[in-house]
Amino acid sequence: MRRASQTLIDYLKRAEGCKLQAYQDAEGVWTIGYGHTKGVKRGDRCTQYQAEQYLREDLAEFEAVANQCRRIDTQGKFDAILDFIYNCGPKNWQSSTLKKHIETGMPTWQTQEQFLRWVNSGGKKLGGLVSDEAPRTP
Repeated sequence: MRRASQTLIDYLKRAEGCKLQAYQDAEGVWTIGYGHTKGVKRGDRCTQYQAEQYLREDLAEFEAVANQCRRIDTQGKFDAILDFIYNCGPKNWQSSTLKKHIETGMPTWQTQEQFLRWVNSGGKKLGGLVSDEAPRTP
């Protein structure tokens, strides 16, 4: 079973930032730490240690989802899909054309184009979803 690379973890930490007090994301979802949303409500606080734990727990859940796709054959592809799931959610991944392209073996360039369809949240383009700093893992 593949796991998130340290390169991806470091990237997520930079891209998400860490907030120890609950805040609402672009869609109004209560969020804490490095983008953790499960069970978060207004007024929640966490420690830096808890934020790290939330990140690891979220990644473990999303790794299990990404590992169901057998056509993800490199760490770089796995990290890219994991980043997608982290930002867009497992339900969106399951129903995405991106997943269908990967599973049917579409050419890489067509699969890559699908990522560009997922750069908006709350009707606005989010810079973090189109970052040039995306991790490059072999």
